[in-house]
Amino acid sequence: MKSTNKFTDKAKVYAKYRPNYPIKYIDYLIAETGINEECIIADIGSGTGILSRQLLERGFTVIGVEPNGDIRTLAEQTLNPDRRFTSVKATAENTTIKDNSIDLRTVAQAFHWFNMEQFRLECQRILKQDAKVALVWNSRDGTSDINKECANVCQKYCPNFNGFSGGMEETSIAFQQFFKDGKYYFKHFRNDLQFNLIGFLGRYLSASFSPKKTDKEYKPFIAALTEVFEKYSDNGQIVIPTSTKSYLGEV
Repeated sequence: MKSTNKFTDKAKVYAKYRPNYPIKYIDYLIAETGINEECIIADIGSGTGILSRQLLERGFTVIGVEPNGDIRTLAEQTLNPDRRFTSVKATAENTTIKDNSIDLRTVAQAFHWFNMEQFRLECQRILKQDAKVALVWNSRDGTSDINKECANVCQKYCPNFNGFSGGMEETSIAFQQFFKDGKYYFKHFRNDLQFNLIGFLGRYLSASFSPKKTDKEYKPFIAALTEVFEKYSDNGQIVIPTSTKSYLGEV
C-alpha cells in the first residue's frame, strides 16, 4: 500500500485520539527558529491538522500539504475558517509551493513516510535562505512494560506492523544525511498520555497498521489491548509513557 493511502478511512479516529504536541515544544520551536507572525510555515504531511492548529493558535500563517483526501478534507473542515490556513493537495516531495517562499518547514509524525532525498531537495527549493526544517514525533517510551506489551499485541494481530512510527524506533533514521553538513539539534520533551479505555483503543486504531472492523484480526486485537488496559489501568485511566522528539536544522 502506498504511504499516502495508509490512513484512508482513519481520519475521524486519528483526529479524535492523536495527541497534541507539548506547549514547551511549540515555545522551543518559536524561540529556536526566530519566527514571528509575519512568517509562513509549511506543515508537510499535515494530516488532520494537529500541529497546524497549534501553530495557527500562535498567530502564524500555515500551508498544510497533505496527499490523503480523507484526512486533508477533515483538516479543511476544521481549519479553513481560519484565513491564515491554506490546504494543498500535494506530496512532501512535490509540494507545488513557490520557490524560496517558506520561513519554516514542519513535519509532524510523517517524515518516516517520505523519500528523504527528494524531500530534502524540495525543502531546499521552497525554503528561504537559512530557514530551518523541524521534524517531530510523539514517540512511545519503548522501555516501558505497557508499551512493550502493546507492541507484542500489534506484532501478533497487525500484519502491517513493523514498529511504531513506521519502525523508526527499531531502525534509526539517518538524520545526519538529511540535515546540512550532518548538523541538527535534538531535544525531547516528556509527553505522557492519559486515556480511558475508549481513548486507549482509539489511539491504537488510529495507527496506519491497525486492522479495520472488516478485518478478521480486529476483534482479537481489541480484546488483547483491552486486557493490557485492564492490567495497567488505575481508576479507569491508563498512562502511556511518551516523549516528544524534536530534530531541527537547515538542509
